[in-house]
Amino acid sequence: MPDNSSFSEAKPEKTSLRATIRWLAGLALFAWVLRSLVVAPFSIPSGSMLPTMAIGDYLFVAKWPYGFSRFSFPGRIPSFSGRVFDRLPERGDVVIFKRPDAVGADWVKRVIGLPGDTVAMRGGVLILNGRPVPKQKAGIVRIAITPNSPCHLPTATSSCLYPSYRETLPNGRSYLTIDQLAGGPGDDFAPVTITAGKLFLMGDNRDDSLDSRFSLEQGGVGLVPTDRLVGRAAFAFWSTDGSSSYWKPWTWISALRFNRIGTSYQP
Repeated sequence: MPDNSSFSEAKPEKTSLRATIRWLAGLALFAWVLRSLVVAPFSIPSGSMLPTMAIGDYLFVAKWPYGFSRFSFPGRIPSFSGRVFDRLPERGDVVIFKRPDAVGADWVKRVIGLPGDTVAMRGGVLILNGRPVPKQKAGIVRIAITPNSPCHLPTATSSCLYPSYRETLPNGRSYLTIDQLAGGPGDDFAPVTITAGKLFLMGDNRDDSLDSRFSLEQGGVGLVPTDRLVGRAAFAFWSTDGSSSYWKPWTWISALRFNRIGTSYQP
């Protein structure tokens, strides 16, 4: 009789390889669905959203609240125009979006104006639909100076001390802002009416945010199309002060800001 031992030994190996490939393909599909439709990670690289968000925060972004566009998906695949299951954000939502003239890095700002609204700034006071948004002094915000969070104030030592103000939008959403300079470049902004399919976004750190008060040519974002929305900022799952090193695992814990884990970004 012919010797079939070699054939019998090869068959289990092929079956095992196919099973491994199917498992890896399933895992990749699950990761794609999770990141595209449910949640995705994001990190804060700048101080434009202080004191709400700290440089070095790592957060989850909820992908479903506003529907989905091609910018919701890794690599913009599938590519299509507009949004499906489209829903406008609420004023006060903190959103992640793609800059209108680029498809690279994600940006983060707060929604201030919706289509049809008129937005202006006078002397650092936000004017929404012709009415000043209440702005109350909220004391001094202390931001620790760390490797990823420097301070530009000349008198700073271990912390940066910023005057803060609480704004309350007409829908009752309330949040803290920082206003470092009286008469800063964004403190006065002529009224603009937001057109259909656009949003007016601002950073909470008003003197350190290139947002909808500034045109694309000025380095800002102008009015942001709704199809550029990626998702809504949810909460921090990690936060580092920038003193850690990838090659020194013991520094990962010493650099961790435990008090920021679980911080919610929605008012």
